Amino acid sequence: MDRELTDLLYLITIVSFIVALRFLSSPRRARLGNWIGAGGMLLAIVVTLAQDAVDSYWWIAVGVAIGAVVGAVSARRVKMTAMPQMVALFNGVGGGAAALIALAEFHELAPLPGRIGGDETIGLLLSALIGSISFTGSLVAFAKLQELVSGRPIVYGGQQLVNGLLLAAAVGVAVAIVAGAQSEWLLVAILVAAAVFGVLFVLPIGGADMPVVISLLNAFTGLAAAATGFVLHNNVLIVSGALVGASGTLLTTLMGRAMNRSIANVLFGAFGSVTVDPGAGAAAAAAAGNGGTVRSASADDVAIMLAYAKRVVVVPGYGLAVAQAQHDVRALADLLEERGVDVRYAIHPVAGRMPGHMNVLLAEANVPYPQLFEMEQINPEFPRTDVALVIGANDVTNPAARSTPSSPIYGMPILDVDRATNVVVLKRSMSPGFAGIDNELYTDPRTVMLFGDAKESVLRLVGSIKAL
Repeated sequence: MDRELTDLLYLITIVSFIVALRFLSSPRRARLGNWIGAGGMLLAIVVTLAQDAVDSYWWIAVGVAIGAVVGAVSARRVKMTAMPQMVALFNGVGGGAAALIALAEFHELAPLPGRIGGDETIGLLLSALIGSISFTGSLVAFAKLQELVSGRPIVYGGQQLVNGLLLAAAVGVAVAIVAGAQSEWLLVAILVAAAVFGVLFVLPIGGADMPVVISLLNAFTGLAAAATGFVLHNNVLIVSGALVGASGTLLTTLMGRAMNRSIANVLFGAFGSVTVDPGAGAAAAAAAGNGGTVRSASADDVAIMLAYAKRVVVVPGYGLAVAQAQHDVRALADLLEERGVDVRYAIHPVAGRMPGHMNVLLAEANVPYPQLFEMEQINPEFPRTDVALVIGANDVTNPAARSTPSSPIYGMPILDVDRATNVVVLKRSMSPGFAGIDNELYTDPRTVMLFGDAKESVLRLVGSIKAL
C-alpha cells in the first residue's frame, strides 16, 4: 500500500480513537463511542495487514482468529461484577505483547556483529521493561480480585529493599545495553527482572486498592505501547499508547483523589490490612464491632417508609451488581414515582470497585440519566432526604471515613447517607466490605437492615408497595 495512503488511513484511525474517548465521557454516547473506537481499530488492523512488508498471513490469521474468539466470548460472558478482573487481564495481555515485540525486534535488529541505533534501543528497552512489569502486575491484580490469592497485603521482610534492587538491576542492565553491550540474553534478563518486580510490586497492595493499581498498570501498558510504536515507526501505536497512558494516569489520579489518598499511599500504604472477623451473622439484633446494635426490618416495614416518603435516594453498590438487581431497582423507582416520590441515585466515584461501574449497570436498566447524581451533587441533599436506600454499598457509606482517625479508610470522601432521616441497608449479612472493616452506619439508630439477596429484597419491596 502507498505510504501516503497508509498515513492518511492511520490518521483517520487516530482521530476515531480521540472521538471515541470523547464520547465515552458521557453515558448517553458511550455505546457510539465504543463502536467508533472499534471501527478505528479494525481500520488500523486492515491497513497494517495491507503493507507490502507483511508476510506469513496464515500465522497472522490464526492469531486474529484466536484473539477474536477469546475477546468476543469474554465480552459476552463476563459478568459486570467481574469487569475489573477482565480489564486487568486484558491490560496484562497488552503489556505482555509489548514486551514480546521488544524481544522480537531486538532479535531482528541486533545481530551479533552489528549494533542498532540509540533511539531504537531506548524504545525497545522501555517497551520491554514497562510491558513486563504491567504484564505480571496485572496478573497478580487479576488474581487478587478473582480471589485466587488473598486480597490482603502480602508483605515480607526487606520488601522495599528487594524491589529496589530488582528495579535497579533491570535499569543497570538497560544502561549497559545502551552503552553497547547488546546481547539478547541481557534483554531477557531485563524481562525476567521486570516480571518478578511486577509480581512483588503488586503483592503488598491490599485488594481494596486493586482498581487504582489496575488503572496505574493500564497507564504503564499505554507507555509500553507508545515506546513500541517508536520502535516500529507506527504512528497509530504511538498516539494510541499516549492516549492510554495519559487517560490511565488521569484516572489513577482521580480515583486516588476520590479516596483522598495519594498514589504513593496506595502503592506503599498496604490499604486493607486491617482484619476483622467476617463471621458476624445476619441476626436481627447482632452486636457490631463498635458495641452498637444492628436493627433489622421486614419488607413490609421498609415498603411503608418508602411509599410515604417525599424523597428517596438510592445508593447502588457492589451488592446490586452481584445480584443483577438494576432492573428491579428501576421497577421499584417507577412504582415510587407513581406515588409522587422524588427518586434519585447517588453515585460514588469508586462504587462497585470500578469507576463508572454503577452508571453502566443503571444505564442497562434505562434509568434516566438526570436522576444520577455524583457524590458532590447529592451529599448536600441527604439532610433533606426521607429515606436513603443503600443496596450493597459498604465502604463508600462508612462514617468511619469521617469520624475514626484510626480507620484505614479515614479521610476517604463518602456518601453522607447517615445524614438522611432514615437509612435502609439491603445486605446479605454483616460481613465487612472490600476494605475488610465494619461499617459504623449499620449501628446508627436511624439505620435498619433488610437482610437477603438484593434482587429478592427489592422484589419483596415492590410486592409490598403494590399491596399498600
